[in-house]
Amino acid sequence: MYRNKNVGITTLLCISFMVMLTFSSQGNAAPLPDQSQGDEKMIRISWPRDMGDLNPHLYSPNQMFAQAMVYEPLVRYGIDGSIHPHLAKRWDISEDGRKFTFYLREDVEFSDGSPFNAEAVKMNFDAVLNNKARHSWMEIVRQIDGTEIIDEYVFTIVFQEPYYPALQELSLIRPFRFLSPAGFPDDGDTSEMIKKPLGTGPWVLSEQMSNEYAVFERNNRYWGEKPLVDKVWVHIIPDGETRAMAFEKGEVDMIFGSGLISRTAFIRLRETGNYETAISEPLATRFMVINTNRFPTNDLNVRLAIQHALNKEEIIGHVFQGLELRADTLFAENFPYCNLGLKPYEYDPAKTEELLYESGWLMDESSGMRQKNGEILNTDLCFDINNEIHKTLAEIIQSELRKLGMQVNLIGEERQSYLDREKYGSFHLIFNNTWGAPYDPHTFVSSMRVPAHADYQAQQGLAMKADLDRTIEEVLLSTDEEIRQELYRDILSTLHEQAVYLPISYETNIAIHHKNVSGVKFATKYEIPLSRVIID
Repeated sequence: MYRNKNVGITTLLCISFMVMLTFSSQGNAAPLPDQSQGDEKMIRISWPRDMGDLNPHLYSPNQMFAQAMVYEPLVRYGIDGSIHPHLAKRWDISEDGRKFTFYLREDVEFSDGSPFNAEAVKMNFDAVLNNKARHSWMEIVRQIDGTEIIDEYVFTIVFQEPYYPALQELSLIRPFRFLSPAGFPDDGDTSEMIKKPLGTGPWVLSEQMSNEYAVFERNNRYWGEKPLVDKVWVHIIPDGETRAMAFEKGEVDMIFGSGLISRTAFIRLRETGNYETAISEPLATRFMVINTNRFPTNDLNVRLAIQHALNKEEIIGHVFQGLELRADTLFAENFPYCNLGLKPYEYDPAKTEELLYESGWLMDESSGMRQKNGEILNTDLCFDINNEIHKTLAEIIQSELRKLGMQVNLIGEERQSYLDREKYGSFHLIFNNTWGAPYDPHTFVSSMRVPAHADYQAQQGLAMKADLDRTIEEVLLSTDEEIRQELYRDILSTLHEQAVYLPISYETNIAIHHKNVSGVKFATKYEIPLSRVIID
């Protein structure tokens, strides 16, 4: 029985992952289930936020890992960066690069028994394209000129211009995944809500209690390899310390992700020898955005001073304890078009002092703070209060900048308030991450033109912002590899030289689970690959 009590809840998208289930100490939490209930086997997992109503065509408060459990794409992104058939068994691209024709699998149906065919695909594409403004951060939405049903299982997308990342963006977890016609509102408009989350994926959302728990059951109609356990129970617990304690008590089967328990807790648990642990390859870049459109960080010298003020090696050693590597550029050099040889900003407190002095920020010996025209050098550093890594990084950065005479006010808020600050540019400094594969660099760079994103707000003070946006549009539509490489060089070197981003480390996911759990694998940053997990 599906019960959705979460429509309209303003909980937030988590861009990190963790798999586990704990007993929440808050309020009237539901009792924890046992792993085995009769002949059924269950993976008990946890998440810091409610799942949302799992609308495949929308974003927050819907949680990405849960959307990926229920809904599937036409094509799937491979670990090696290649694109593989999925709901589409093959595709053709016209000579001019503007028409993509997809030949759909004929053995797929939605979890309610409705047929998956070209009509259902078009219904979902129409719902997304009718809400274009909401998806304007994706260039693919801007570029689609139309769609057409060719046959019962043949579907065509026509683009205005050749768009090189089209297949990568069709593989994303949202918005181009497929809801059963039975899940659509009567008017076909999914821009606000859906009737019920019905997909073609390996899991079905069977029960949900807002901000308490959600239960996913195996989809017995699934066309592919069916999950190896019967159920996944997701318990909603906001606090990382509570999660770690519950894991030790045996109330949690597995913890999987980044930022939802501290690295210290992970290492402590690993060193007991009682659990199985793993660390993924680098998945994305963890960084701090510096706002060019707000005093005093609208001054390039101030932004450069902050770049030279932080000893990233020491910070990474303290916070990540060997689990993440130092980052010096917005994207790692192994991402396409990103091996540019940009010169890192080295730790150099003397350079920081020189830059601030040049901009008139003089040290007041009585207060130990830098001042100009009677005003203290004062900044706000904003972070997600429920992200353990954010909190630790914020405190270290505050301390390090304070030594150099800069006042840093820490503003830790719940996720929605944190995202609102990104949307409206209400920050000097704020933590963020690149999105990893298959988003980087093209989709992430494309989103820099969208006002609701921190990147757009932070770049608003750049004199070359309009030119930067035009170059981004040009690179996404380029059909020449050499020209595309040079355009990316222009974009990324400009952002680096203007010190808009302070890269910190290359983000990894961690996994820790009890020894009766097996089959745990890493996938992309946003997926929890539960289908092959086994509990003995």
